[in-house]
Amino acid sequence: MKYAVIQIAGKQYRVEPGQELTVNHLDAEEGKNIEVSDVLLTVDGDNVAIGSPLVKGASVTLKVKSHQKADKIRVAKYKAKSRYRRVYGHRQPETTVEVVSIG
Repeated sequence: MKYAVIQIAGKQYRVEPGQELTVNHLDAEEGKNIEVSDVLLTVDGDNVAIGSPLVKGASVTLKVKSHQKADKIRVAKYKAKSRYRRVYGHRQPETTVEVVSIG
């Protein structure tokens, strides 16, 4: 089993080849490949490489599938006894990527 732990925009993800994952919005066009060099760990069968903090020479290639917005969340503010109520929504932009290869 081959997998890696990568860091994208301050968050860590465990990825395998062929896997699709949703991350915070990335500035890349749909259909383009991006290379992530922030690899914290790689596992290929019995070979395990742990970085301190990064694995030297390791990279993961991702293909940008689509950009979309996440589900809406409602944010409410309320103060008791003062008739103050505010409700608004927020939709976080996100990107769906597919892991092409781990190198």
